[in-house]
Amino acid sequence: MSIATTSTKFRSVDVDQYNEDNYQDEQTEDTSTSGPDENQVNQLLNMGKNVEALQLALKNPPLGTKNQAVKDRAIALVTRVLLSFKSSEIEKAVGTLDKDTTDVLMKYIYRGFENPVDGSSGLLLTWHEKVFASAGVGSIVRVLTDRKRV
Repeated sequence: MSIATTSTKFRSVDVDQYNEDNYQDEQTEDTSTSGPDENQVNQLLNMGKNVEALQLALKNPPLGTKNQAVKDRAIALVTRVLLSFKSSEIEKAVGTLDKDTTDVLMKYIYRGFENPVDGSSGLLLTWHEKVFASAGVGSIVRVLTDRKRV
Protein backbone atom coordinates (compact mmCIF):
# COMPACT_ATOMS: atom_id res chain seq x y z
CA MET A 1 0.00 0.00 0.00
CA SER A 2 1.18 3.46 -0.81
CA ILE A 3 1.95 6.10 1.74
CA ALA A 4 -0.03 8.71 -0.26
CA THR A 5 -3.39 6.99 0.39
CA THR A 6 -3.55 8.29 3.94
CA SER A 7 -3.27 11.86 2.71
CA THR A 8 -6.48 13.90 2.63
CA LYS A 9 -5.11 16.74 0.53
CA PHE A 10 -6.70 15.32 -2.62
CA ARG A 11 -10.17 16.03 -1.22
CA SER A 12 -11.22 19.40 -2.52
CA VAL A 13 -14.97 18.86 -2.04
CA ASP A 14 -16.52 19.14 1.40
CA VAL A 15 -18.66 16.01 1.44
CA ASP A 16 -20.16 16.88 4.81
CA GLN A 17 -22.18 19.70 3.24
CA TYR A 18 -24.26 17.07 1.41
CA ASN A 19 -25.21 15.22 4.58
CA GLU A 20 -29.00 14.88 4.93
CA ASP A 21 -28.92 16.49 8.36
CA ASN A 22 -27.31 19.63 6.94
CA TYR A 23 -29.46 19.92 3.80
CA GLN A 24 -31.89 22.84 3.55
CA ASP A 25 -34.39 23.57 0.80
CA GLU A 26 -33.91 26.61 -1.36
CA GLN A 27 -35.01 29.66 0.61
CA THR A 28 -35.84 31.96 -2.27
CA GLU A 29 -38.69 34.07 -0.94
CA ASP A 30 -39.73 36.39 -3.73
CA THR A 31 -41.76 39.15 -2.12
CA SER A 32 -42.01 41.16 -5.33
CA THR A 33 -44.63 38.86 -6.85
CA SER A 34 -47.92 40.01 -5.48
CA GLY A 35 -49.99 38.27 -8.10
CA PRO A 36 -51.84 39.68 -11.09
CA ASP A 37 -53.30 43.17 -11.07
CA GLU A 38 -56.95 42.57 -10.27
CA ASN A 39 -58.22 46.01 -11.33
CA GLN A 40 -56.71 45.84 -14.81
CA VAL A 41 -57.94 42.29 -15.35
CA ASN A 42 -61.47 43.26 -14.28
CA GLN A 43 -61.43 46.24 -16.66
CA LEU A 44 -60.41 43.99 -19.55
CA LEU A 45 -63.12 41.48 -18.64
CA ASN A 46 -65.75 44.24 -18.53
CA MET A 47 -64.68 45.42 -22.00
CA GLY A 48 -64.99 41.86 -23.34
CA LYS A 49 -61.25 41.43 -23.99
CA ASN A 50 -61.00 37.96 -22.48
CA VAL A 51 -57.76 36.95 -24.21
CA GLU A 52 -55.93 40.06 -23.01
CA ALA A 53 -57.35 39.54 -19.51
CA LEU A 54 -56.06 35.96 -19.53
CA GLN A 55 -52.60 37.02 -20.65
CA LEU A 56 -52.46 39.73 -17.98
CA ALA A 57 -53.71 37.37 -15.26
CA LEU A 58 -51.04 34.80 -16.14
CA LYS A 59 -48.26 37.37 -16.49
CA ASN A 60 -47.38 37.76 -12.81
CA PRO A 61 -48.14 34.53 -10.92
CA PRO A 62 -47.36 34.41 -7.18
CA LEU A 63 -45.00 31.44 -7.48
CA GLY A 64 -42.31 32.55 -5.04
CA THR A 65 -44.49 33.82 -2.23
CA LYS A 66 -45.58 31.79 0.75
CA ASN A 67 -48.49 34.13 1.48
CA GLN A 68 -51.54 31.95 0.97
CA ALA A 69 -53.92 34.91 0.77
CA VAL A 70 -52.09 36.25 -2.30
CA LYS A 71 -52.23 32.82 -3.94
CA ASP A 72 -55.94 32.46 -3.16
CA ARG A 73 -56.73 35.87 -4.68
CA ALA A 74 -54.74 34.96 -7.79
CA ILE A 75 -56.51 31.62 -8.27
CA ALA A 76 -59.91 33.27 -7.77
CA LEU A 77 -59.07 35.90 -10.37
CA VAL A 78 -57.72 33.42 -12.94
CA THR A 79 -60.71 31.13 -12.38
CA ARG A 80 -63.06 34.05 -13.00
CA VAL A 81 -61.17 34.83 -16.22
CA LEU A 82 -61.27 31.20 -17.36
CA LEU A 83 -65.00 30.94 -16.67
CA SER A 84 -65.67 34.07 -18.74
CA PHE A 85 -64.63 32.28 -21.96
CA LYS A 86 -67.05 30.47 -24.23
CA SER A 87 -66.05 26.94 -25.18
CA SER A 88 -65.45 27.97 -28.78
CA GLU A 89 -62.96 30.72 -27.76
CA ILE A 90 -60.69 28.56 -25.60
CA GLU A 91 -58.55 27.06 -28.37
CA LYS A 92 -57.81 30.48 -29.86
CA ALA A 93 -56.86 31.85 -26.43
CA VAL A 94 -54.51 28.94 -25.71
CA GLY A 95 -52.87 29.46 -29.10
CA THR A 96 -51.80 32.98 -28.13
CA LEU A 97 -49.77 31.77 -25.11
CA ASP A 98 -46.10 30.81 -25.09
CA LYS A 99 -44.70 27.67 -23.41
CA ASP A 100 -43.99 29.19 -20.00
CA THR A 101 -47.35 30.93 -19.82
CA THR A 102 -49.06 27.70 -20.85
CA ASP A 103 -47.35 25.94 -17.95
CA VAL A 104 -48.56 28.64 -15.56
CA LEU A 105 -52.07 28.22 -16.95
CA MET A 106 -51.85 24.47 -16.39
CA LYS A 107 -50.81 25.14 -12.76
CA TYR A 108 -53.90 27.28 -12.29
CA ILE A 109 -56.09 24.61 -13.92
CA TYR A 110 -54.82 21.95 -11.51
CA ARG A 111 -55.27 24.33 -8.60
CA GLY A 112 -58.83 24.91 -9.81
CA PHE A 113 -59.38 21.15 -9.78
CA GLU A 114 -58.29 21.10 -6.12
CA ASN A 115 -60.83 23.75 -5.08
CA PRO A 116 -63.68 23.78 -7.60
CA VAL A 117 -66.14 26.65 -7.78
CA ASP A 118 -69.78 26.01 -8.74
CA GLY A 119 -69.85 24.89 -12.36
CA SER A 120 -66.12 25.26 -12.94
CA SER A 121 -65.13 21.59 -13.23
CA GLY A 122 -66.52 21.01 -16.72
CA LEU A 123 -65.00 24.18 -18.11
CA LEU A 124 -61.66 23.46 -16.43
CA LEU A 125 -61.66 20.05 -18.09
CA THR A 126 -62.21 21.77 -21.44
CA TRP A 127 -59.33 24.13 -20.71
CA HIS A 128 -57.15 21.17 -19.71
CA GLU A 129 -58.00 19.39 -22.96
CA LYS A 130 -57.07 22.42 -25.10
CA VAL A 131 -53.85 23.16 -23.18
CA PHE A 132 -52.85 19.49 -23.40
CA ALA A 133 -53.52 19.49 -27.16
CA SER A 134 -51.35 22.60 -27.53
CA ALA A 135 -48.48 21.88 -25.11
CA GLY A 136 -48.50 18.11 -24.88
CA VAL A 137 -47.47 15.82 -22.06
CA GLY A 138 -44.41 17.95 -21.34
CA SER A 139 -46.53 20.68 -19.82
CA ILE A 140 -48.19 18.24 -17.43
CA VAL A 141 -44.84 16.78 -16.39
CA ARG A 142 -43.32 20.22 -15.85
CA VAL A 143 -46.28 21.34 -13.74
CA LEU A 144 -46.44 18.22 -11.60
CA THR A 145 -42.69 18.14 -10.93
CA ASP A 146 -42.29 21.86 -10.25
CA ARG A 147 -42.06 22.68 -6.57
CA LYS A 148 -43.28 26.24 -7.00
CA ARG A 149 -47.06 26.20 -6.80
CA VAL A 150 -49.70 28.83 -7.33
